[in-house]
Amino acid sequence: MRYAMAIDLSRCIGCRTCAVICKDYNAQPQGIWWNRVFTSGTPEYDVAVEVGDQLRMEFVPISCQHCTNAPCEVACPTQATYKDEATGTVLIDYDRCIGCRMCASACPYGVRQFNWGKPAKMVGLDDSTYEYGYPKDYRDGEHLVYTPNRPEGVMEKCTFCAQNTAQGLDPACCTACPGNARIFGDMDDPDSPIRKYLEDKNPFTLGDRYQTEPNVYYLASHDVDQVNPIDPSAEGKEAQND
Repeated sequence: MRYAMAIDLSRCIGCRTCAVICKDYNAQPQGIWWNRVFTSGTPEYDVAVEVGDQLRMEFVPISCQHCTNAPCEVACPTQATYKDEATGTVLIDYDRCIGCRMCASACPYGVRQFNWGKPAKMVGLDDSTYEYGYPKDYRDGEHLVYTPNRPEGVMEKCTFCAQNTAQGLDPACCTACPGNARIFGDMDDPDSPIRKYLEDKNPFTLGDRYQTEPNVYYLASHDVDQVNPIDPSAEGKEAQND
């Protein structure tokens, strides 16, 4: 079994529902975003770029790529970051994380988030905090990979909603996407939704030069070169489609 996600950029409208539902469902503290949405070709969000003689706006959602050859896993000195043997999902054990941030330095995608202080709950209109997110701790065996009450000084990132997939449910971002741009499934199962969706298509992955073998696949909405939004050196110039 190898869990993976496909993101069809021709269906993505840049609404950032994926980012909001991910934050809410996974009880992410203030300042933490597991999912982010970039505008391809520009360092600023929601800005059109010229393609040929027309202006276009294409959105690129980015979160953990759940790499088969995950450099974060190799860099972690306590094995808090590990790959679930059953699904191939890259997870973080909050009980073992010491907050050294070596994994963040090793990750070429810049998707890991760190709780610098005591994680703060979101504040309502009356300045009171409110409870949100999946209400129970979830453990993968002995590993604490989700808790609505984050420990201080730990790394966190997308888990493919491990608390959902353990119950046979899709990640929250997939079910919430209004454009049905996200497809989840088992790449080792020829009958899974993702395998059927990618059949006869030409998906690409980000950062092939890193040789990390990501398990998040993208489908381009048009056949042009795109600036890689996670590569600062590509700003202001054309870059190859990673």
